[in-house]
Amino acid sequence: MPSNGATSTCPKSDDRPPVTHPALTKPIDHAPLRAQVAALAATGTRLESPGPNGPMVWHRFGSGGPALVLFHGGWGSWTHWFRCIPRLSREFTLLCADTPGLGDSAEPPEPHTADGIAAIMAAGIRHLIPGDDTFHLAGFSFGGLLGSLVAREMGGRCRSFVAVGASGFGKLHNPPRDTRLPEKGMTEDEIDALQKRNLEILMFQDPGKIDPMAVHIHRENLARGRVRSRPISLTDALLRAVPDIKASLAGIWGEFDVTVAGREGLDLRAKVLRQNQPNAPFHVIPGAGHWVMYEAADQFCDRLIDTLKTLNPY
Repeated sequence: MPSNGATSTCPKSDDRPPVTHPALTKPIDHAPLRAQVAALAATGTRLESPGPNGPMVWHRFGSGGPALVLFHGGWGSWTHWFRCIPRLSREFTLLCADTPGLGDSAEPPEPHTADGIAAIMAAGIRHLIPGDDTFHLAGFSFGGLLGSLVAREMGGRCRSFVAVGASGFGKLHNPPRDTRLPEKGMTEDEIDALQKRNLEILMFQDPGKIDPMAVHIHRENLARGRVRSRPISLTDALLRAVPDIKASLAGIWGEFDVTVAGREGLDLRAKVLRQNQPNAPFHVIPGAGHWVMYEAADQFCDRLIDTLKTLNPY
């Protein structure tokens, strides 16, 4: 699989294996899963930065390494990075955001816009990383779109910006349309089965890798979401921001990311980054879907760490 070179060859979107929507093999017990998330949170520090309607919440993990800010995807929270935090926190001081209006962060002022939300996030970084200290930034999906705006605003303080399955590519974005919300009267097990189906459609390539923790994280995050991210994700905000970003650029995508529409979509995204920085690394994780840092956590962490070392040695 190429690393800093061209993207891999991957099937077109209509060559993807058919979606099968497997049912849950047994009921999910959310209590121990909730305890595992709390235990990971307890290894770090919960922080807040001021916001117009209340605080923005962050979780800091690790100490001593370079600062790496992580933005999650739409209808998510810091837990989108659940499987990567133990590994990455050995290399970096992580600042994992809850985007305004998602997770535990207060809702941003209406109307909800990419620029308005990104401004709160940039202010949060200035609050938590004061002065002229620099940082790396990686943003997943909706967080990639917002990350591009933050990277642009932060200028030279942002050393590297890594787009991870990012949205904000305008007409290049290919959102799936078969996901569903729970219906009134559904049992807890039926809701879990529905969310597992949604994960298979949108987030994973291999249904066998959708474990109870993935369902738990997805369900908990959806319950706390107050910002509709999809309309913003369909804009070309990232395309417009990239030319003005001073940070070193890179991309990491899953080979079968459903929002990309196959090999051509991956190549076009690499082209966007390389039009502005010809040597920008663009990595494709084989066999993975959209939520690449969960489905292929080890491979993703390897690529991210190697990329940041290559772009800005530390």
